[in-house]
Amino acid sequence: MTQTSESVTWLTQDAYDQLRAELEYLSGPARTEIAAKIAAAREEGDLRENGGYHAAKEEQGKQELRVRQLTQLLENAKVGEAPSSDGVVAPGTVVTIAFDGDPDDTMSFLLASREYASADIDTYSPQSPLGQGVNGRAIGEDAEYELPNGKKATVKILDVKPYAG
Repeated sequence: MTQTSESVTWLTQDAYDQLRAELEYLSGPARTEIAAKIAAAREEGDLRENGGYHAAKEEQGKQELRVRQLTQLLENAKVGEAPSSDGVVAPGTVVTIAFDGDPDDTMSFLLASREYASADIDTYSPQSPLGQGVNGRAIGEDAEYELPNGKKATVKILDVKPYAG
């Protein structure tokens, strides 16, 4: 899954199917489950001091927020192929960079939207300063991006490969 602009999110078919299944679960069985929890807690009496009721309502709010996020994401999704392995940085690729001035100081990360984030690898958005700097660059090229303090930093693209995780 990759995001290339604010309004369009590119997804692999697998990512689309996974997010669609999550939305269907949250919109159906999960809503029924939370409604039952709220009803059971409501029967316990005074709602002002009913911790179970308030916890269930909070859970319902988080669940409905996720439903809205998934709905918007899938409405703007374009299903496409995984990025090619032509050595050019694009959303959906794992990028290995070396920081300017220190070829031994390297880092690998996935260039993708937060929906694709994994505990296995750091994920940087294509809209992040680093993501914007490296996007479209090829192996061996330098990329410049802006640091939070306003200064510029340069990295060298060492390797680019499609994300297989």
